[in-house]
Formats: sequence, C-alpha cells, structure tokens
Amino acid sequence: MRRDIGCAKVDHWLSRRSLLAGAAAGTSLTAGLTPVQAEQLRSGQKRVLQVYLQGGVSQFESWDPKPGTKFGGPFRSIETSVPGVRICELLPHTAQRMHLLSIVRSINLKTNDHGVGRVFMEKGRKNGAFPYIGSVAAKYLAPANPPLPGYLHITTRGLNDNTAAFLGAKYAQLKLPGADAPENLERPKQLTDEGAVRREELRQRLSQRFAGGRGQPAETEAYESSYEMAERLLAQKAMFKAEPSPAELERYGSHPFARNCILARNLLMNGGTCVKVTHHGYDTHAENFNFHLEQLGEFDKTFCMLLDDLHHAGMLDSTLVMIYSEFGRTPKINQRYGRDHWGASVSVAVGGAGIQPGVVVGATNDEGTEVADREVDAGHLFHTYFQAVGIDSSADHEIAGKSIPIGDPVAAPIEEILA
Repeated sequence: MRRDIGCAKVDHWLSRRSLLAGAAAGTSLTAGLTPVQAEQLRSGQKRVLQVYLQGGVSQFESWDPKPGTKFGGPFRSIETSVPGVRICELLPHTAQRMHLLSIVRSINLKTNDHGVGRVFMEKGRKNGAFPYIGSVAAKYLAPANPPLPGYLHITTRGLNDNTAAFLGAKYAQLKLPGADAPENLERPKQLTDEGAVRREELRQRLSQRFAGGRGQPAETEAYESSYEMAERLLAQKAMFKAEPSPAELERYGSHPFARNCILARNLLMNGGTCVKVTHHGYDTHAENFNFHLEQLGEFDKTFCMLLDDLHHAGMLDSTLVMIYSEFGRTPKINQRYGRDHWGASVSVAVGGAGIQPGVVVGATNDEGTEVADREVDAGHLFHTYFQAVGIDSSADHEIAGKSIPIGDPVAAPIEEILA
C-alpha cells in the first residue's frame, strides 16, 4: 500500500577504500567529474541539501517520540549514537548516525495550513515576496560560473512557486521530474555545430535588443536564465542518462525516492549548489501509523546512504543538510487512525556545514502538545541555516538600490546548534 497523495478535499557506512574501489568498477561516486570539478569539491565551497518530507511528517513517529503517553502511538523510541538522545524506532539507520545530525524539537509555526507552513519554512517569513532558501543559497554560495543551475529541485509533482522573488529568474528553482532525464536534453540531430553557433549569435542579438529601453528587461532576463540553465544541463547530460549500478540500487533501494537521492548525490558532487529532494506522502489524515511505517521505511536507509556518501567523500563538512516538513501532525489520533495538521510543536533535523552535531535544542511537554522549552519558528531556522554556511543573515540584499533584509529582522539564529 503506497501513499503518494496529499489532502483530499474532505481532509483538507561505506569506507573510503570501497569508494575508490567503486571507481575502478565504474561505480565511482564522483563519476563524470573533471579534475577541475573534483578540486572544486575539495576546496570547501558550501552547498545545501534539502530533504523535504511533503505533507507533514509526524514528530511523534520521527524526531520527538512520546512512547507510553496519551498521544504517543504504538511505536517505541530507540537509542541513537548520541548518548541520551532517542528517536522513533522507524528510523533505525538514522539513529546510528545521529552523531552527524542535530534536532530542533521546539518549533511553533502557528499555522496548520500546508501553503502557509511551506512558505514559512522556505522563506523564514509568512508573508511577503521573499526568496526561498534555495534561491538565496544559489545567489550567495554558487561560484561565478557554476557547472549546474544553482537551485535544483527533484520532485515528481508539486506547486510552481516563485522561489526567487526579487532576486530574479537566474536564482529560481529548476524542477527535475524525478530521476528521469529532462526532456529535450539533446541538440536536434539536424543542427550542425556551425548552425548552433549562428543560432546562439542570433539569440544574443535578440536578447540585447529586447533588453533595451523598449523591451521588457524582466522577461528577457527570465528567458536568458532559462537558456543558461538548459545549457548547463546539456553539458551534464551524461550524468542524467547514467543508470544507477546494481550496487547503488542495493544500497539505496530501487524505489523512486532512492533513485532521486542518487541523482541528488550526483548533482552535489558535480557542482550543484542547492539540491532539494521531495519525498511525497506524509499527509496522513488516515492510517497514520501504517503510512509512516511505509514512508519512513523508504526514507530512513536511503537518506542514510546519501549522508554516508557525502560524509565519506569529504563533503559533509561543507554541505548543510536539513530534513523538514511544512508542519507536524496532531497529538490527538482521529477516528480514522490518522493525525491531522499541527504546527504548534514541530521538529526538524539538521547537520553538516556549520552545525554542531549531536545536539538537541528545545523540548515539548510530556504529551507533545506544545513547546515547553526554547520556542523558535521558521524565521529562526532561516537565520540558522545561512549563518551555518557563512552568510550573514542579518545583512541585506542589495537589489536595484534597495536594501532588503536577508532574514526576518525579528528573528535570530539558534546559536546553540551552530558550530
């Protein structure tokens, strides 16, 4: 029984030696990299990996279990690699790697709405036309001439949000339809090299003309950005066409989320700045426990293989990792054995670049109904993420003569989780 839908209307350790051995067998984690790109990875350039558990993962069944309590549900908590830190038994592989991650258990979003929660968790603000985490990362973390678009989102479905806002189309998300290669990745066979050069010259002349006073600069910029994204993907087409090896599928799994995470790893290792992977299906208004057993069963090992690969490739210290949803699930279990929307006591997990591992920030009360210690919201998370990768979130975007705060001025970083 698979869950890959949202609300109905009525509901509203791999060793470094084995890594190198894989290269000899044609399964290198850095297959396709030029020496220059490999050197860029070793240079410590910061990047971001977002794992979005769409629909609202239950904090009770993940990062903040309450076994044996009124609302705790049927699952146990288990020990982790960090003494004294326990998470739900549905995450046994993650539990073995908690020394690489930290948890924030005291998030109060003050909303139970999918759209509001998603925007808040991405923008650090509930209202206003502000850029998403990925777009900000693309602007400030990407090198001058990146080999890939700065903000890549691997998802089989979802909304077409305006992620870049005033930063411009250059920094907008580029959605990839799962692990399948994007359409039209090949140059038309009838187009010769000479023809391609002439076509490009014509395109540049037309762009310059329309960007002038009589044209529409914003639309021209959007077109130019789309073309640049396409060109970068064309240059990396071999990566998209490569089928995962049997060994990779054995480690990660063969389901779509596993293949998406393999692609995410390859994108990060080939110069991606912010890569977001969405795992759909956590809006569990009915059969919450069965669906979390299935969904987290897919997520747990697959995510850990991705984490392991980044760690053993030497990239985790320069890659900020976040696992989040738009809210959590209600303490109360409804008549359909489901949990509904709940934004009052949410948890996230973070790790990697700039994050002190093995930390738990905040707490909920004994029944998980509200935050009991160190209440924060998505504005605090936004500041924390960017401070972790070396961006001063209290500074301003300088856009067309205007100064716009990067992070919400009323919020601040969660200092106790920063390295």
